[in-house]
Amino acid sequence: MTAISPDASPSPVRLTSLAHGGGCGCKLAPAVLQSILKGMPATAAFSDLMVGTDTSDDAAVWRLNDSQALVATTDFFMPVVDDPFDFGRIAATNALSDVYAMGGTPILALAIVGMPIDKLSPETIRAILEGGASVCAAAGIPVAGGHSIDSVEPIYGLVALGLVHPDKVLTNRTARAGDVLILTKPLGVGVLSAAFKQEKIAPQGYAALIASTTQLNAVGRELGDLASVHAVTDVTGFGLLGHTLEICRGAGLTAEIAADPPLLATVEALARAGVRTGASPRNWASYGESVRLPQGLDDWRRDLLTDPQTSGGLLIAVAQAEAPAVLDLVRARGFSAAAVVGRLTVGPPEVRVS
Repeated sequence: MTAISPDASPSPVRLTSLAHGGGCGCKLAPAVLQSILKGMPATAAFSDLMVGTDTSDDAAVWRLNDSQALVATTDFFMPVVDDPFDFGRIAATNALSDVYAMGGTPILALAIVGMPIDKLSPETIRAILEGGASVCAAAGIPVAGGHSIDSVEPIYGLVALGLVHPDKVLTNRTARAGDVLILTKPLGVGVLSAAFKQEKIAPQGYAALIASTTQLNAVGRELGDLASVHAVTDVTGFGLLGHTLEICRGAGLTAEIAADPPLLATVEALARAGVRTGASPRNWASYGESVRLPQGLDDWRRDLLTDPQTSGGLLIAVAQAEAPAVLDLVRARGFSAAAVVGRLTVGPPEVRVS
């Protein structure tokens, strides 16, 4: 479907006007989430649960047998754009990313639908679902069911299920010292979504927003076959710094991250002008004590490093010697802007920006 111009209105009501936030910027701040989950029942008694809540990973993984493990995740949020079809596409792409980040192959999805039925027409709601279904079809899976409610704000997403070999599960906690960090998509989705709501986005920026957020991270299912790939996560609501920090804490390592990672079109100019989401400072407040910034770093650069990414790229920890080959593979799968953004070293679990 052709992307609409940012000032077009495909629905009598702007979807983004019905939501207090949008995309992965809706996520609870990391510190708040950690507080809520503190004291949750331990999962160690479940011997077949390979990945649970203890490591803040992208999905749960349950061993089915010696050759199969089930990857299970759910992700949903409020609109980041007004076009209902594109909203559905973005939400579905984002949900499936968690399966790919674990090295899995999706097998089916269930729709999660909450809509203010007194404000949105059946046609608009149908278009959202059709957008999500189109992404699932591209991934080769059905939307096999789901659940819907009448809610104050529009919410859409998926329960996504996939399969992976138990020996090829990718997690965010198994990186090694000396690994190089590769990011598959440029940053700036949060800035662009904020600019969209503020009616400051240019057509080039809007096109970049849609293209990035609807690009499936399907290359993730190939990474589990590579012994040189030690850890993977996707960069979403907590920003590049937050998700890198999860890798550091899982492996007990220090990350060195470049202060100037690749950015989507028009993002730098918007960030320099002060455009950002409310989630960016909330992210910094949650984990800033574990990040070392260079003296004199501009605030707008810090905002980009904490910028929430809706349907963001994969962050891959790979052995340095094999990093060029992995980078070539990722670029060959359509991630032309993929780049090395840092490395992991022996040290305390923190991120150092240089």
